[in-house]
Amino acid sequence: MTVNANSALLLIENDAADSLAIREMLAGDPLDIQCAESLSGGIERLSGSNIVAILLNLSLPDSKGIETFDNIYAAAPALPILILGDSGVEGLAIQALQRGAQDYLLKPHLNSHSLTRALHNMIERKLLKEALFQEKERAQVMLNCIGDAVLSTDVSGNINYLNVVAERMTGWPWKEASGRPLAEVLHIIDGSTREPARSPLELSIQQDKTVGLSANCILIRRDGYESRIEDSSAPIHDGQNRITGAVMVFHDVSVARAMAIQMSHLAQYDCLTDLPNRVLLKDRLTQAIALSHLRSNQLALLYLDLDRFKSINDSLGYALGDQLLQSVAERVGTCLRSTDTLSRVGGDEFVVMLAEVKSAGESATIARRIMAALVPPHHMAEHELHVSVSIGISNYPGDGLEVDALLASAETAMYKAKENGRNNYRFFTPEMNTGAVERQSLEGDLRRALDRQEFVLHYQPKVNLETGAITGAEALVRWMHPDRGLVPPLQFIAIAEDTGLIVPIGQWVLREACTQAQKWMDAGLPSMSMAVNVSSVEFRSPGFLASLRTILHETGWDPHLLEIELTESVLMQDSETSASVLQALKAMGIQLALDDFGTGYSSLSYLKRFPINVLKIDQSFVRDINADSNGPTIVEAVISMGKSLKQRVIAEGIETAEQLAFLLAHRCDEGQGYYFSPPVIAAQFGQLLESSLASAVVS
Repeated sequence: MTVNANSALLLIENDAADSLAIREMLAGDPLDIQCAESLSGGIERLSGSNIVAILLNLSLPDSKGIETFDNIYAAAPALPILILGDSGVEGLAIQALQRGAQDYLLKPHLNSHSLTRALHNMIERKLLKEALFQEKERAQVMLNCIGDAVLSTDVSGNINYLNVVAERMTGWPWKEASGRPLAEVLHIIDGSTREPARSPLELSIQQDKTVGLSANCILIRRDGYESRIEDSSAPIHDGQNRITGAVMVFHDVSVARAMAIQMSHLAQYDCLTDLPNRVLLKDRLTQAIALSHLRSNQLALLYLDLDRFKSINDSLGYALGDQLLQSVAERVGTCLRSTDTLSRVGGDEFVVMLAEVKSAGESATIARRIMAALVPPHHMAEHELHVSVSIGISNYPGDGLEVDALLASAETAMYKAKENGRNNYRFFTPEMNTGAVERQSLEGDLRRALDRQEFVLHYQPKVNLETGAITGAEALVRWMHPDRGLVPPLQFIAIAEDTGLIVPIGQWVLREACTQAQKWMDAGLPSMSMAVNVSSVEFRSPGFLASLRTILHETGWDPHLLEIELTESVLMQDSETSASVLQALKAMGIQLALDDFGTGYSSLSYLKRFPINVLKIDQSFVRDINADSNGPTIVEAVISMGKSLKQRVIAEGIETAEQLAFLLAHRCDEGQGYYFSPPVIAAQFGQLLESSLASAVVS
């Protein structure tokens, strides 16, 4: 019920003189007065009007006595009702009060002051009662909506409130728990001692302050179920600041604590093998170095890297690769002593810390033992896998006095073992640092290469095998170092990816390739596609799509003539993300090519899932076309599959007329390779385009 400018008072009175007198008494009141002379007329007035209060005579033409009130109250239970009556009806008026009326006035004692005061007091009481009810309901809803349990007691410690969460956590319904001692409903024990814990509610009342449970407390529900809880309790005061009880807010932290324990474990242990990770290894190594220093002992690190593990991962899948890593970890563990630590520090990299060694021979013995343990095949599903390991060994204190130095020395020795044919071990020597220093120097030069404009693009034509016309170009980045000369991609692309420099380099390549292609077209040369390789690091960088849009806008190159080349490994790393990015590229009109096709392990599934336009047959298959191998069969199958999927097929690495003849015979669309032209600089490629144009005119 609300009172506003349109609020009205309903007067139900059949005596015309009394009705007039009452209206005159209320003439100055802002309430609009609506009148009815019968019960039915009054009930009719209630519907659709803004009535906020009722003045009711119990004696009406169509109803008399207490039934009159009952009927009006049933029709408007939320409205305050003031009974009007003669001196002889006081008993009926009191009866009406007991049934819900707000007040009564006797007509002989009516005057403007008493009537106005009684009327407004009645309305105000009703409004206050309604507001109090709404506030109580709001508080009740809020307490039942919050995720925490709320429980309160009186000053004697007896329960007087539980919200729904508290009911669920204690197992006690509010109505059943009300009035019971706190200890009967809230059973809390210490998680370590299993002894009863003192109630924080009692403490908050005694100390008159907010208190909390001690750590590791357990709430035992009514049915015996246990949950770890955290809480806060505070005293409740009345208007005179006297304590009248206490309230406790608590919640279940069982899941949070279990997760915290799990997260703490995951922070120090590898999730695949459950071995110590690099963080825990460094901590143990720090302690071992300190102990070795005190005792003047030696310790050794063995840095293990599985040989050609990536090829197993790529050909058989990561799930099988993970099983292989678990099997390797188990076998290596059987070769160690109880004082040693085996850690997984990377994808297929493990480190063994030998806490106490007497000589280099002891480290070599364990290295040979590990290598021997990995010789028997690993049986995974239907596969019989053979894996070997390259091991680098460093010793404290000779190869480093600190954790990072020892790890770096062992890793450097491991790479040297790989260079020497794999499946062997090498001890670190200072000379091994030369290669590491060389790589560091190359990395430093690479960081400055973009600013110094040392990169150039070479372009290799893609040719329509049937007509011989140039249909497109593949842009290939080269680094023209001022001192080293032309640095091939194999020497710097991996470093660029490791350091993240591949992103700005890739942006430069895209911009330069699109700019050059537009220049050729503006010069009147034939339109053609421009293909650019995109690495995994570029493809997954947050700004890849935005940067590509900017480059296309600024260079003016038609996105339908841009071909992005991706390898299968790029797409396999995160298929969901790959799919969304590829769909965005497709929406832009960009052509998508799958490079080095056939060298991955999941080509067919990705061909169906991703919007690929072009298949590029890897040059290793083209090279085997004339060999006594499966090369011709594979090439034929890829061409046939591409045709059936309505994808353009391009053969890479064409070098001989025999290879070209085979590809033509099997209707391969396009090709590239030294048979047509090696990658050349922009000026030379422009000449090739002019020649192609001239040939087309002649023909």
